[in-house]
Amino acid sequence: MNDYRAPVKDMRFVMDELAGFKELSQIPGYEEATPDVADAILEEAARFTSEVIAPLNQVGDKQGCKLTPNGVTTPPGWKEAYLQFCESGWNGIASPADFGGQGLPDTLAVAVKEMVCSASLSFSLGPLLTTGAVEALLTCASDELKAIYLEKMVTGEWTGTMNLTEPQAGSDLALIRSRAEPQADGSYRIFGQKIFITYGDHDMTDNIVHLVLARLPDAPAGVKGISMFLVPKFLVNADGSLGARNDAHCIALEHKLGIHASPTCVMAYGDNGGAVGYLLGEANRGLEYMFIMMNEARLGVGLQGIAIGERAYQQALAFARERKQGRDAVTGEPLVTIDKHPDIRRMLMLMKCRVEACRAMAYYASGLLDRAHAMVEPEKRQKSLFLAEFMIPIVKGGGTEMGVDVTSLGIQIHGGMGYIEETGAAQHWRDSRITTIYEGTTGIQANDLLFRKLMRDQGATARVVFGEIHATVQALAASGKPELQAIGQRLGSALKAWVAASEWLAANAKTGLSGVLIAAVPYMHLAVTVCGGWFMGKAALAASGYLDTGEGDQTFYRAKIATARFYADQLLPQAAAYAETVMAGDAALAGVGDEVF
Repeated sequence: MNDYRAPVKDMRFVMDELAGFKELSQIPGYEEATPDVADAILEEAARFTSEVIAPLNQVGDKQGCKLTPNGVTTPPGWKEAYLQFCESGWNGIASPADFGGQGLPDTLAVAVKEMVCSASLSFSLGPLLTTGAVEALLTCASDELKAIYLEKMVTGEWTGTMNLTEPQAGSDLALIRSRAEPQADGSYRIFGQKIFITYGDHDMTDNIVHLVLARLPDAPAGVKGISMFLVPKFLVNADGSLGARNDAHCIALEHKLGIHASPTCVMAYGDNGGAVGYLLGEANRGLEYMFIMMNEARLGVGLQGIAIGERAYQQALAFARERKQGRDAVTGEPLVTIDKHPDIRRMLMLMKCRVEACRAMAYYASGLLDRAHAMVEPEKRQKSLFLAEFMIPIVKGGGTEMGVDVTSLGIQIHGGMGYIEETGAAQHWRDSRITTIYEGTTGIQANDLLFRKLMRDQGATARVVFGEIHATVQALAASGKPELQAIGQRLGSALKAWVAASEWLAANAKTGLSGVLIAAVPYMHLAVTVCGGWFMGKAALAASGYLDTGEGDQTFYRAKIATARFYADQLLPQAAAYAETVMAGDAALAGVGDEVF
């Protein structure tokens, strides 16, 4: 009942029909991204994740990681599974071939990443951060550092981390105190402490490459004075072999609500003379470089919410199809499996449609990033990049909040057995709960969407999205099919609510900042709700086309339309309420002091 089987059919449908994968093989650099290659990779990834990684999920939860005098040890089976993961080439699917990767598009890699996250969220975090570190090094590392570190990180032989947070500085990175002292040989000595460092130490690889934010002696105050440094666990000799142990150590492991098999470390740099580090890019641009890694990570964390929602849905569905209880209210049958009860069916459909909507958003964003990287025309590249950046906080905020909601519904469907750890349903919720916090909380994602994405170009990118949603509304209306027209009507009303809320925020951003900030999270939920309806509408249109031609799995396509209709009926009406909440601003708190609390 706690098995996992990757939803390959839905993944391929989303890739092809909603994320534009079929067209990517026509773009120079992605010629090998053919349907046959995609099928082979996804089928093998589905087998690997279900047979090798998924069985370790509960083992990792129960055993956790341990800090020993020799460093952090991972749960039984972890090292062996990771070795197989690397030997199979899963770590570098979308990384450049020049550094040992496969050079395939993110639109394909994102499906594999989802499978790994569903199989075990704890396991997935190491590769996720390594991939983000690779992106940062590709952007700002010197050729010398790339030659030493990149290939081993791309293949997974070495892992990577990101070191931002300090005890006195949570999300406020202006408060960072870690320092970097220049050395005569061009290196630096790093001093400071970092907390919440995922996979900061472990026993799966011979070396770990830490990307660390720190200040130079002459750095300006605030975020403009932060630089980024590469600090390896072991120094690397000229011939590429490992040298001396660096002065970078895990001094404690956090005891967490979930993701027990992912070591969350307190890292100490420089307790014994200083950790050797190397400046990445230009001085005082570290936060800018780290956001390259952060964007990769935020998209990946949004995918984690989607993946764990899928895992919880599969388990809840399996339980509901086996558990017999109560009389069928419609047929009168005396003892039926609980999936026959209308409220259970409602909850299962809520889980299913929300996971599918968020999956479509994540894959779409990955497709935009592929185009931003590969297109020749600067205008098209810029448009794709801006759209991708607009979508990332929606995917991160929406995917993770959805994951928490859906895993909670999974517990509810299990009833009392969901509250019992042995079933595994509670683990999914516990694991999911961190995703709305790390790599930027939901509030941070909402502010990012509002101020850095909606308003940075006076709403131009948002209007592109609004235009595309409107085109989908028109296509649904013109279909002549009542079920599609019903979806279109709901989507059209929801779009009007989103546009109205966006205009209100733009009009009040300068004169009513408090109200705008209070409205940020409801606005993000509004954007997620409407974007989800947009992709469900597009999915229904595509499925309807296949039904007309009689091609493919007709049952699958009928289910697609039913799921889209359920989303439209049950979730899109919430858009109007979110818009009203946004436009209420802080009226309730105007003139009220702290005594209200």
